[in-house]
Amino acid sequence: LDLICVPGGFGVDAAMQDESVQAFLRSRAPDAAYVTSVCTGAFVLGAAGLLEGRRATTHWRYHDVLSRFGAEPVKARVVRDGNLFTGGGVTAGIDFALTIVKELAGDAVAASIQLGLEYDPQPPLDAGSPDRVPAPVRKAVEDRFAPRVEAFMKIVDRVVGEPAA
Repeated sequence: LDLICVPGGFGVDAAMQDESVQAFLRSRAPDAAYVTSVCTGAFVLGAAGLLEGRRATTHWRYHDVLSRFGAEPVKARVVRDGNLFTGGGVTAGIDFALTIVKELAGDAVAASIQLGLEYDPQPPLDAGSPDRVPAPVRKAVEDRFAPRVEAFMKIVDRVVGEPAA
């Protein structure tokens, strides 16, 4: 394979625990030119042992969990560590995709795609990072995510084999 890309979302719980998915990644990743993930797809790579000792990113709400898989968490929209590319949450997936296209096909192709998408982010608020929002906004989002994070952490404990300290 030239490129393996693992998407994020709610399917990661099952994929992290699916031995056939894990066996596939462990067998194919060593020969792939690029091993990539978007958002929480990083944890599927982590469950396969592919983040050990590597720099990586994911959605901000799950970012600290990367270290449970031996990764060095990096707060960035896209992180490259050798042939490993990881993207942050949702909209960072666009930056991630353009980074991969630039890597594979060059600046002109990536720029053409960016223009075709009219991707020129100018958000109406500076609220796209947990580090830049007022505490009540962050808390509201964390509270909304809490049940999902709790369920996710049970899966992580099962996959990694030990609860977080």
